[in-house]
Amino acid sequence: MKLKSILLLILLIVFTGTLSAAPAPFTITGTIKGLPDGTQINLVPGATHADEKPVAKATVNKGKFVIKGTIGAEPRLFYLRTAGIPGGTSIMVQSAKITLTATAQLSGNGESKYYDFTNVVIKGSNAHVLYLKKVMPKAELNTLYLANEEANKAVVAKRNEAYANKDTVLANSIMQSAPWKKLEADDKEFFRLADEKMYKIISDNKDTFWGPLLALDLFSYFTPENKSMYASLSPQAKNSYYGKIMGELINPKGFKGTPAPAIDLKDETGVSPQLAVLTKGHKYVLVDFWASWCVPCRKSIPNLKKAYEEFKDKGFQIVSISIDKKEGDWLKAQGEEKLPWPSFLDKGATANAWKIQAIPAMFLLDENGNVVLENMGLEEVITKLKAI
Repeated sequence: MKLKSILLLILLIVFTGTLSAAPAPFTITGTIKGLPDGTQINLVPGATHADEKPVAKATVNKGKFVIKGTIGAEPRLFYLRTAGIPGGTSIMVQSAKITLTATAQLSGNGESKYYDFTNVVIKGSNAHVLYLKKVMPKAELNTLYLANEEANKAVVAKRNEAYANKDTVLANSIMQSAPWKKLEADDKEFFRLADEKMYKIISDNKDTFWGPLLALDLFSYFTPENKSMYASLSPQAKNSYYGKIMGELINPKGFKGTPAPAIDLKDETGVSPQLAVLTKGHKYVLVDFWASWCVPCRKSIPNLKKAYEEFKDKGFQIVSISIDKKEGDWLKAQGEEKLPWPSFLDKGATANAWKIQAIPAMFLLDENGNVVLENMGLEEVITKLKAI
């Protein structure tokens, strides 16, 4: 019996890798020129499409810092980010002694200051070398994008100047010109090539964790058209850490018919509301996720105001939730839009809980806080309201 037990244990180790998956240590020793002493460096999980919190922190002293931790069998993508003033770089972490050197240059002004990281060299992580090789086509696309932008900047400047002067006739004329048609052709070809190269990167790595990792890293969000990309992954890839994350994003388990997820918000005075308070006394509540920088979100606000005026006396309420990272940006947009309904700033966990991938994102709740409709357009909401 003992011999059978030992053989079974060996088979389990060989086929499942149970023992090899135990957390193993890593160390990141960094030297960054240009960062003042006391700057906090955060190690933040990357490629998860979620607002992640740091898993480790370090403080810069004489341009140096050390971060230690543990990691599983698969390497993980992280972001090294400066706290306060934004800046940072990507790094593939594995169980190893990793060194990083870089130069950080302070750019921008006011609230728009940021650290531009250049001359980044990472050693000791074979996974990082592989990562750079695998995402090389993305760098090539960036070069092409910048070249197109430079080649077409004159006609864009003319169009923008016409709009600034409120000369719509001239603006329309420019957008009918040969230079503008060239810009449109360049854009169309760029996005065709981008799709082709991005899909090839995933296809070339579909048998391992690299496939879903690169998909999460390269795509800002997924659409129904991306389901075939996920379906092409091997079972091993789908069962990996990144494969499971991608699977949930591609085929999300929705909230329809269930209580709405938790909220963690604050208003302009810093008060955090409860969802039950926001839904009390209203037959239906439209939760609208937006941000100051989201052009489609801002463009939808006039129509939201029309719907609000039409249905507010019939038990309809709207609650806006901004996912802005800077409170000042949200407050400025608040002042500009003058929303007549409750409006809040996400304190960091709400968008994750509601599985927000892209904005605008709208959810219709009933008076009990249950989700009636999710991820739909305003037209669908209005149709539903008129029907009831």
